[in-house]
Amino acid sequence: MAVDDACDLLCLDLPHAERIRAALPDPTRVEPAADMARGLGDSTRLRIAAALLQGAELCVCDTAWVVGASQALVSHHLRQLRTAGIVTSRRDGRMVMYQLSDRGRAVLSVLLDTDIAVDTAVDTAGAGDALPEGADRV
Repeated sequence: MAVDDACDLLCLDLPHAERIRAALPDPTRVEPAADMARGLGDSTRLRIAAALLQGAELCVCDTAWVVGASQALVSHHLRQLRTAGIVTSRRDGRMVMYQLSDRGRAVLSVLLDTDIAVDTAVDTAGAGDALPEGADRV
């Protein structure tokens, strides 16, 4: 038998309801949070953000390889993540590098129930060109 989700009679506890209503955040504070939630509301975007949580900073090519999707699809989703404030980007020569914003990292860590203690130091001075042993840049 289906459960009806509405009360059968109006039984408003006005003092209690008013306290809760007064404590609600202002709509101008809620909208950015809703944008961020929408930004992470797609499984591909969530996987991309999770890759950035582990990789600190990745280019579109590396991100596409990591998540197993085309560069065009990943680029599209990264643009949406950037619009939602979840990631930031910077141009490094002919490459565009993405990393999680501080807020994006915090939200994703809570959402995925992970520790934020991931190495998030990013070398933007060009010294990051050295590859780990066994890694190839194509």
